[in-house]
Amino acid sequence: MDPVIIVGAGPVGLTLALALARQQVPSVVLDEGPGKDEPRLARTVVLREDTAALLARLTGAPLDAAGAHWAGWRSMRRKQVTREITFDDADDPAPLHIAQHVLTNALRAALEGERLVKIAVDSRLDSVEQEPSGVTAHTRGPKGTWWRGSHLVGCDGPRSTVRKLLDIRFPGRTAVERHAVAALRTELPWADEALLHRTPPWRTSGPSAGEVTGRPLPDGVWRLDWLLPPGKDLVTPELLVARIRETLAGWSNGSTPPYELLDTGVHTVHHRLARRWRVGRVFLAGDAAHLLGALGTQGLDEGLRDADNLAWKLALAWHHGPHEALLDSYQAERRAAVAARLRAADQALPLLRGGAGIRAYVPGAVRGHDVLLTEGHLGRGPLGAPGTYGDSPLAPRHLEAEVPVDTAPGAPVEDVRVTAEDGTFVRLRDRLGRGALLVLLIAPGTGVWERRHWVSAGIMPRLAAAVTALPSPAELLVAESYPGAAAHTVLLIRPDGHLVTALNGVRAADLYAAAEAAVGGPAGTPEASAAEATAGSAAK
Repeated sequence: MDPVIIVGAGPVGLTLALALARQQVPSVVLDEGPGKDEPRLARTVVLREDTAALLARLTGAPLDAAGAHWAGWRSMRRKQVTREITFDDADDPAPLHIAQHVLTNALRAALEGERLVKIAVDSRLDSVEQEPSGVTAHTRGPKGTWWRGSHLVGCDGPRSTVRKLLDIRFPGRTAVERHAVAALRTELPWADEALLHRTPPWRTSGPSAGEVTGRPLPDGVWRLDWLLPPGKDLVTPELLVARIRETLAGWSNGSTPPYELLDTGVHTVHHRLARRWRVGRVFLAGDAAHLLGALGTQGLDEGLRDADNLAWKLALAWHHGPHEALLDSYQAERRAAVAARLRAADQALPLLRGGAGIRAYVPGAVRGHDVLLTEGHLGRGPLGAPGTYGDSPLAPRHLEAEVPVDTAPGAPVEDVRVTAEDGTFVRLRDRLGRGALLVLLIAPGTGVWERRHWVSAGIMPRLAAAVTALPSPAELLVAESYPGAAAHTVLLIRPDGHLVTALNGVRAADLYAAAEAAVGGPAGTPEASAAEATAGSAAK
C-alpha cells in the first residue's frame, strides 16, 4: 500500500511521521526547505507535560535536558506578587520550555534511522489529485516529481498550500495580539522561575509598557515578551534595547545587570480556524488547520495533539482497510477542541485587555484576570487544558456496566504504573501510540505477587478471553490502582491516551461494544470509501 504523504517538515509534520512509523505505516515528508532549521532563541514553545512526554516517547531524546522545566511561576501586578506556584514533578509537573529549532532537530535526528520515513527536501507542493484508490501530489523545484500516497496530510503552516488547493476557508481574526520578543543571557533575582508582570511600576509611554513575560531557558538564557498596543507601530532596535534595560533594572532594584542579547523578533498572534479538516483522503493539521496563541496559550501543543489523534486512525485504516467514520472523527474531535479554546480566548480578551473600566463593576476582577492568564501560560483551565472528546462520534452509548472514575470519558487518562503482559512494570503512557486499544484492569495486590500467581486466577482468564475477541487489536494491562476506580474496574483506553469507558468488572458484551465504537464501528466498505474520496477530490 502507498505511504502517507505529509506536506511540511515542522514539528507537527515530523511528529506525525514518527507516530505513523511507530505503528508500521510508511510516510513521505515533503519539505520545501533544505532540511535544517535556522537557530532562533527568540522562537520557543511551551509544551504541557503530556505533549512533552509524547515527543520524548517518539524521539527517545532527552528533551528535558534540551529545554527548561520551570521551578515555579509567579504573577505580579505593579509591585505586588498576586500568585505563586511551585511545581512538583509528581502532583503538579512543570511545562517544558524549549527552543523550536532544538525540538525540530530532535525530531529530525529520530527520523534519520527510520526506514519507514522518507524526507524529500527542496520539494514544494503545487498540485493534489484524489481518486478512489489514493492521492497524487506534485512538487516543483530541483527534485520536482509526482508522489503517490494512500492519504495526504497538510502540516504546512498558516499559509498552507494544501488548504488553498482544497479551497478551504480559513476565517478568523488577524493580529489579535503582538509581542516584542528578546532572547538574552542574564541573571535575574529568581532563578528558573517564569514570571508574568502586569502594569510594572517602571512603565513608560509607548509600546510594551503594560505587560511583560519572562520565561527561562537552559544555560542562563531568558525569553522576554512585551505586549504591544494595538496597531502597527514599528519596533525599532533602539526601542527594544530601551525596554530590555528598563525591565531588567526594574526587576533588579534599579540597576541593570549585565546581559548578552542573543536574538529578537516580533510575535504576532492570529486566531483562525479552517472550515474543514478533511476532504476525502486529504487532512489538515497544526497551523494549516488552526491558529491560536493569545493570552499565553500555545498553538503547537494543539498541533501535536492533532498529530497524535490522526496517527492511530490513519494507521488503523492503512492496515485494516477503510474506516470512514473513524477518519471523520478526526475533524469532529480536534476541530471542536480547538474551537472551544478559541472561544474561551475570545471571551476573555475583552476582560483582560479592556482597561480599568471593567474592574469598577467586577469585584476581585484583577485577581481573576491573573488566574486566567496563568492558566493560559501553564496549559490549564479553559484557555489551556487539553481537549476532551466526551461528545465524540466514537463515544459508546448505553453501556449498562459503565461506572465513573476520576477521568471523564473522552479525557486523557492519568499516567499510572502498570504491569504489561510480559510481567514487566512500565508506565501506562509508555504503551500509548502503538495502534492498539489498551484494556486496563484495576487489581490491588498484583504489584506484590509475581505475575504467574495471578495471571490465571480470579477474573483474569475471562478478561483475557474478552480482550482477544475484541474487533480491534488490544493490549491487556493491570494496575494496582487508578484515581477514583474500585477494584476490578476495567478501563478501555484509546491509542492516543483518551478514556473510552470504565466498566464494573468483566462485561464482555459492553467491552466489545465500547471497542467497536472507539474505532468507528464496523469497517466501512470499499464502495463507501470510493464515494467519499470522489466527493472530496481536489484537482490541481
